[in-house]
Amino acid sequence: MAKTDDLIKRIQDNYTKLSKSQKIIAEYIINHYDKAAFMTAAKLGASINISESTVVRFANTLGYNGYPELQNALQELIKNKLTTVQRLEMTEETDEIAILNNVLKADIENIKETINEINKDDFRRVVSDIINATKIYIIGSRSSIVIAEYLGFYLNLIRENVSVVKAGVSDVFEQILRVSENDLVIGIGFPRYSKRTLDVLKYAKSQNAKIVTITDSLISPLTSVADEILIAKSNMASFVDSLVAPLSLVNALVVAVGLREKEKIADTFEKLESIWDEYGVYFSKPN
Repeated sequence: MAKTDDLIKRIQDNYTKLSKSQKIIAEYIINHYDKAAFMTAAKLGASINISESTVVRFANTLGYNGYPELQNALQELIKNKLTTVQRLEMTEETDEIAILNNVLKADIENIKETINEINKDDFRRVVSDIINATKIYIIGSRSSIVIAEYLGFYLNLIRENVSVVKAGVSDVFEQILRVSENDLVIGIGFPRYSKRTLDVLKYAKSQNAKIVTITDSLISPLTSVADEILIAKSNMASFVDSLVAPLSLVNALVVAVGLREKEKIADTFEKLESIWDEYGVYFSKPN
């Protein structure tokens, strides 16, 4: 299938050959793509008094293998366009237990899709990149900073010279000023993608650093400068970004790096355990 961002163009190119009912569907999608993206074929048809089978035939006419593929294209299309307010307005469910079920099921599906779609060779290469880098910079903006901080916390227990680049007293460019060709920069970004993250990656690329991106799609803008790409699905169930699959991917990276460096980090963790006991960092186990 072609890039999902050509959906509107597909509709425009095929408009004259559509039936009268299909033209109604096309116009509804163009004008209400934010709502249509989360409707089943039956619900979309019901909203404009057209049969479900006509909606399915419309998807086929546009070259999609059924309505689910068209719906995926719609969801990809809106990732960069919907504001948080619009996402909130799309959430029609009000029953708390139904919301709980829907969100957990969506996160489970994101993890399943990540397992199926991630490139295993790329994953192995990124583990090697982390181990071999002189210095590691991790950049993530907005909600992605949560993943960046998490990855940075654990990599700092395994490796030296790991820095999480984030807004603060100094600008992000000042923090990454001395990046060089022996360094690794890990850029993390999910819809709505942060332009600042991409700008930092472009600067690092200009300094010949190796770039790894952790993102949700090969058409993510962060992939334009990447040497290695790790895909983790983050399809949203509502106005809140889904970070479950990205965090699982980061967990896997940390474990894989740690096991490669198992002997080297054993002393580090023994020393940490001693410090934690001495200063009472954790509650003691009951006798």
